[in-house]
Amino acid sequence: MGINHRMSRREFVGAGAAAVTALAFPLPALAQAAARVVVIGGGFGGASCARALKQIDPKLQVTLVEPNRTFTACPFSNNVIAGLRSLEEQQFGYDKIGAGGVTVVAQAATAIDAKVRTVGLADGTSLTYDRLVLSPGVDLRFEALPGYDEAAAAKMPHAWKAGEQTLLLRKQLEAMDDGGLVVIAVPANPFRCPPGPYERACLIAHYLKTKKPRSKLIILDAKDTFSKQRLFQNAWKELYPGMIEWVSLSQGGKVNSVDPATNTLITDFGNHTAQVANVIPPQRAGRIATIAGATDNTGWCAIDPVTFESKSAPNIHVIGDACIAGSMPKSAFSANSQAKACASAVATLMAGRTPEAPKLINTCYSLAAPGYGFSVAGVYQPKNGLFADVEGAGGVSPADVPRDFRAREADYANSWFATITAEVFG
Repeated sequence: MGINHRMSRREFVGAGAAAVTALAFPLPALAQAAARVVVIGGGFGGASCARALKQIDPKLQVTLVEPNRTFTACPFSNNVIAGLRSLEEQQFGYDKIGAGGVTVVAQAATAIDAKVRTVGLADGTSLTYDRLVLSPGVDLRFEALPGYDEAAAAKMPHAWKAGEQTLLLRKQLEAMDDGGLVVIAVPANPFRCPPGPYERACLIAHYLKTKKPRSKLIILDAKDTFSKQRLFQNAWKELYPGMIEWVSLSQGGKVNSVDPATNTLITDFGNHTAQVANVIPPQRAGRIATIAGATDNTGWCAIDPVTFESKSAPNIHVIGDACIAGSMPKSAFSANSQAKACASAVATLMAGRTPEAPKLINTCYSLAAPGYGFSVAGVYQPKNGLFADVEGAGGVSPADVPRDFRAREADYANSWFATITAEVFG
């Protein structure tokens, strides 16, 4: 398949995201009386859902519960680690969301009573709701990796929640000797942002290549395959020959435990002592989802893919990283797409109508270096209780293309981030 044809297909998927979303969710009849919807979590999913609910039906009483007054975005945070971007460029406030009619409550949700439909807040007050939307993101399963806990993260940062950990990993790289070893430990699926660890490896390698060229990076992986694998591995050979080593599960890549005192990662095949250790632990849905009774024995939230309603907690909907979405990956774009579909479904249910099955889009860009990007895109629809790929839709960047092709995709990545953050928070 020629480059131009592949390019036009991905451009169509990306540019058509809003159009497909709009076509999939016809405007429901407006509710006759003001109803109360509480949304917990102010990331790409929750903030998008709160705004969409108010846009669909201005009479809805929509409350967004988020303890942080500033949201720090994970997409593009790998650039911060590599010294290519400031953390401030990742940060967004909620003023525009509040100005749009959404009540923003800067408190943590600490309790949910699904029977009486109340949300308890950290200050002792509570909110009542008719429908509740959870978008709590992920919690890190510190207990799943022996030796690794919150104290260990101060020595061996995960940087999987953007903010202080992002800056800590950056400072460790800056302080590292030229010739030092960086080790990234990657968990088994599922986890937030499947291509994220490999993009991080690329951008850290870019920093090392330009600042500390005698250094090396090892990826210890609990999997034998990963997202956009061929594209990443080609980039490693082209951009960072001899600098990045990937150790797969079958080669002994699974980290069984860590020793923070010596910065050592222990596998079945041997120990790796790093000067900088980036340990990404296994994950689960944010804790409030468990409190709500919305998680199953996997730690994630099973949902109806048409309405996003929890399969175990009635009148509670779950979107974003916390939900089990089948083929749809845990990403900012996925959360944003799911948020709009969920908002439409909630408003439709409140109007006494039956929601239509949605079609959702996800596009995920990765940067291997400044000006060098590639992507994967997909279209998804409900099938057998999950989201399944729409056959023939989407696609992955071609493997063998000129460098200017990669430069254009890097530009698209920057445009995507500017667009989605403006839509959600601007």
